[in-house]
Amino acid sequence: MVLLAQLIGALYGFLAVIIGAFGAHALKKRFTADQQKSFETGVKYQMYHALVLLMLGFNLNMDQAHERYMAYCFIGGTLLFSFSIYGLCLTASSGRKWKFLGPVTPLGGLFLATGWALLLYHYLHNFF
Repeated sequence: MVLLAQLIGALYGFLAVIIGAFGAHALKKRFTADQQKSFETGVKYQMYHALVLLMLGFNLNMDQAHERYMAYCFIGGTLLFSFSIYGLCLTASSGRKWKFLGPVTPLGGLFLATGWALLLYHYLHNFF
């Protein structure tokens, strides 16, 4: 699980740079200001959680269930949150918005929040 967190963290970081550059340059003229802002939010959250996954992978053994669930929440939440935003922006800019992705974004956010809550639990559990 440690290696998985590190690999996915590195992959998400790499993709955040590529997707961010693509959005800032190739898609800038295609997106409205709101779409550009939403796309950038997806990239930022992806990069933040790529870094979190790397830190978890280097600092935790992932031998406790809540540590593994935390990593899974960050992995799945990032995929659902950021990539649904990319899909919504790209399809809306082409005039064929995939509305089914709308509810996916908050579900991803729920997984991300759960991952952070598990991280808080981890530190509180070890502190007290």
